[in-house]
Amino acid sequence: MVNAIFVTGTAGSGKSLLTSRLLQWYRDTGAYPTTLNLDPGAVTLPYEPDIDIRNYIDIGTLMESYGLGPNGALIMASDLMATRLDEIQQEVDEANPDYLIVDTPGQIELFAFRASGPYFISNLQADNKATVFAFDGTLVSSPINFVSISLLASAVKLRLKTAQINVLTKRDLVIERLKDILDWAASTQALESALSGEKDAEYSLLSKDLSRSMTRAGFAPGLVAVSSTTMNGLVNVAAALARTLNQGEDG
Repeated sequence: MVNAIFVTGTAGSGKSLLTSRLLQWYRDTGAYPTTLNLDPGAVTLPYEPDIDIRNYIDIGTLMESYGLGPNGALIMASDLMATRLDEIQQEVDEANPDYLIVDTPGQIELFAFRASGPYFISNLQADNKATVFAFDGTLVSSPINFVSISLLASAVKLRLKTAQINVLTKRDLVIERLKDILDWAASTQALESALSGEKDAEYSLLSKDLSRSMTRAGFAPGLVAVSSTTMNGLVNVAAALARTLNQGEDG
C-alpha cells in the first residue's frame, strides 16, 4: 500500500529538510519510504532523492532552448511536469514504497496555482494521499502574518483537494513565541485577542474577518510544531499523518 505525502509551503519554509526528516523517521521505524523531488530548480537537497524530476526536465536546457530567464524556465518546467507523470508513476510502481514523500517546488504558486500541480496530485496513483503545509515559524510570529499564511494554507487545500496537515516548522527558532502561535491556531478567541493589540486597526479588523471566515468554513489551521534540526515534534507529525492516511481524517 502506497501512502503519498506531498510536502508544500512557502519558499524557505523548510520543505526539503522536513522531507529528509520524514524519510529518516520512516526508515528508523522499519517502514520503506521513497522520496520524489518535484522541484526542477533545486540545486542541492538535504537528501538523495530516489525519484527526481530533474532527470526529466532541465532548467538550463529550457533557458537556452527557449531564451527564457530563470523565472520563465521555472514556469515552463512546472507546466511540463504533468507530461512526465507516466514515467514518474512507473518509477513509483517499481519502488512500491510504504510511503512516497513528495518534495514540491520551492515556489508554492508554481505547484498549487497552475494546472500541473493539482493534475499531478489527482492522477498520481496511490492508495492514500495527504498534504503537509509548512507554516514557516519565522513568518508567523505576528498575528496578522499568521492569518496571512493561514489564508494561503487554506487556498492550497482548496486547490490540491487532499486532506491537509499544517506543520509549524523552525519551532526552535521561535521558542519564545511558540505558545502564542499554537494558541492562535487552536483558539479563534486567542487569535482575535492578539489581533486587537495590533496598531493598524484596518488590518486588524480585516484579519479578524478572514480568521472568522476560515473557521466557519472549516479551515481553522490547527498546527503541529516541529524542528527539523532537533527532530522535536516529529513523532506528532508522524501520528497526524497516520491518522489522516489511515482514516481519511484531516490532521
